[in-house]
Amino acid sequence: MTIDNTIVAKPKRDLWAAFKNGIRGKCPKCGKGSLFKGYLRVNDSCPHCSEALHHHRADDAPPYITMAIVGHVIVGTIFHIETSYEIDPILHIYWSLPAMLILSLVLLRPIKGIIIAMQWANYLHGFDPNFDPKNDH
Repeated sequence: MTIDNTIVAKPKRDLWAAFKNGIRGKCPKCGKGSLFKGYLRVNDSCPHCSEALHHHRADDAPPYITMAIVGHVIVGTIFHIETSYEIDPILHIYWSLPAMLILSLVLLRPIKGIIIAMQWANYLHGFDPNFDPKNDH
């Protein structure tokens, strides 16, 4: 809400465009400015269109989603290799640990970008012009 308690009309935001911008690490609004100023640190605002980004709430969702995806891929691959071939179990450590690390690092940033973009597109948290931080529980 604004200071005089009027509700600001919210135009529909393109969810698919925001998704594509988020996965590329670009601003969900303009798609040109960078969403991140580091590997995972989010810019306070878009350097191109000045859209405020500081109030996102990605929190723990990106690591949990990344762990779920990486876990399913690696464990599924281990099960496939174990049922299809006879290899020494220590060989799983040689390929699975680096694969988990690389896959996690590759997926974490795009997943965080997607989550922030989805929050923006759906007017969640501070992305809503009618958001009142005093009532945020």
